[in-house]
Amino acid sequence: MGSAADTTANTENSEEIEKEVLGWLEFGEAARHLARDVAQSDFDPEVVIAIARGGLLLAGAIAYALDVKSCGALNVEFYSGVNERLPAPIMLPPMLDEPSLSGKRVLLVDDVSDSGRTLAMVVQLLRAAGADVRSVCLYSKPGTAQEPDFTWRRTSRWIAFPWSSLPPVTAEV
Repeated sequence: MGSAADTTANTENSEEIEKEVLGWLEFGEAARHLARDVAQSDFDPEVVIAIARGGLLLAGAIAYALDVKSCGALNVEFYSGVNERLPAPIMLPPMLDEPSLSGKRVLLVDDVSDSGRTLAMVVQLLRAAGADVRSVCLYSKPGTAQEPDFTWRRTSRWIAFPWSSLPPVTAEV
């Protein structure tokens, strides 16, 4: 596994939040580590599906590492901010062509299984479509309702991912 994560304090929402910070180089090492775990298992995915947005980069890295050319994404929203969630995960368009997954071995990829509700919802959706599903996440949190089949690291901290730790880019006027 990668090196120990940094811890920082955040004063957002008037409370201090301990963070685990993931850098780009460590992300690359983690993606390769997870791909090796999948390759050494008895599961040979035909399709890699990301839970967007968080799982997009990891899904691409793992698909390349495993030489899987068939990729897709499901758009799911659950988090609305640091430690702020919607009442339940919701699917957003465009929707995945679920019937095309019947009988396929699908590797479902997300950045973190926190509550596990998003991962559980999508695993159930894909299995209902007839897919043989395994899941992979960079991180898993204690008490998650859906433990991924493959996990790089477990933490109870808020995770600062390199692709989402900075504010959105806006046009300069």
